[in-house]
Amino acid sequence: MSLSADDQRGLDAAIAEAEAGRAEGGIPIGSALMVGGEIVGRGHNRRVQQGSVVLHAEMDCLENAGRLPASTYANATLYTTLSPCDMCTGAALLYGIPRVVIGENVTFLGGEKLLASRGVEVVLAEDDRCVSMMRTFIADEPELWNEDIGV
Repeated sequence: MSLSADDQRGLDAAIAEAEAGRAEGGIPIGSALMVGGEIVGRGHNRRVQQGSVVLHAEMDCLENAGRLPASTYANATLYTTLSPCDMCTGAALLYGIPRVVIGENVTFLGGEKLLASRGVEVVLAEDDRCVSMMRTFIADEPELWNEDIGV
């Protein structure tokens, strides 16, 4: 799929976060939050690095963006390299984020249908970099991947 320049920038930021997370020994999933063409938050999965049960990429991104008014979330796009799990889907719904751009959903299919059913615009980028990153990680560390997705 062809993305707008802003969407490409947002997804590229999420991919850079995923790469940073992997370089730290973690799970290569990244996220970014954009409002009005400006990235206001970035994050990556830090479950391994922080020994956290909740620091998925989207959660880390929202945390790093800090407290924002509802009007800001209502105009935001959340970028994620991988289809969001139920927890991260719930966070997007809780804060009323109207648009989510997903790098890939081949290696994991999360809450996309729930997002769409609640009126969220879901854009699937089908980005080969995201697929390749996750396939390599899953092949190299299947136990860690299974832990992350609760298997």
